[in-house]
Amino acid sequence: MQQDSVKGNDPDKAIISAALTGALTTRDQCEHIPYTPEEIAEDAAQARENGAAVAHIHARTENGSPTFDEEVYQEIYDEVRDRTDILINFSTGALHEPAESRIEYVKGVEPDIAALNMGSMNYSKYSDSRDDFVFDMVFENPFGEIRDMLQAMNDAGVKPELECFDTGHIGNIRPFLKSGELEHPIHFSLIMGVLGGIPASIENLAHQVRQLPDDANWQVIGISRDQWELVGGALSMGGNVRVGLEDNFYKPNGEMGTNPELVAEAADLAAKVGRDTATPAEAAEIMEIDAPHL
Repeated sequence: MQQDSVKGNDPDKAIISAALTGALTTRDQCEHIPYTPEEIAEDAAQARENGAAVAHIHARTENGSPTFDEEVYQEIYDEVRDRTDILINFSTGALHEPAESRIEYVKGVEPDIAALNMGSMNYSKYSDSRDDFVFDMVFENPFGEIRDMLQAMNDAGVKPELECFDTGHIGNIRPFLKSGELEHPIHFSLIMGVLGGIPASIENLAHQVRQLPDDANWQVIGISRDQWELVGGALSMGGNVRVGLEDNFYKPNGEMGTNPELVAEAADLAAKVGRDTATPAEAAEIMEIDAPHL
């Protein structure tokens, strides 16, 4: 294992994040997606039992549509915390929601971690069978909004997780390091396979990792069925991984899975390359997260 591939991660302990809900996926596509705070919390607890240290969460209404209501996020937080010690990570991403409403629930609820998108991009999905775009949007994350969100996370004591869909997004940390608004060690999510971002391949994953600061923690997020190749590659490189129904519905054998089942598959892959799964307390120590409940 090459040390420059490990970066700041623990080569012996793999942090598994479970992305439980997402904002766009629906039960019409996969019946196992949780919607209510209770359903999300139950999935988080079972994912923790199967090896997840972090639960990444987008709030939903009872009919499955996205919501940015602070009361809903608070209810999710409370339901999860009643059941498990898993680290709680709230999304702040949205295609058409103002930044102000996406940061209010982070300031109010104070999760352990909050995702922070690090750049704008075309954000699309193309269907080969239809020979057409399923959706085609611009995902806007200007520097001013990134700064506002980063400052709010710092004020609330919430660890930012930097969501990087392409190589340029990694480089976007520079002004915030210079200003002191972002401090080492930094936690990155390397998202691969979204049309408009960097394509999913092991070669591109290695390229992304080489761009990171030496003490960075990082995880890979592989979209759709490319996920498992990337999970295996990241685990072999000493990286961390995210799985779950936000990103991919299917287990390595092609069967549709649940969130806990997908976490169990990732934990099994980690064991096969000689790595244990980190507990929430171990993950908090690795990422230098202040998690008072642990």
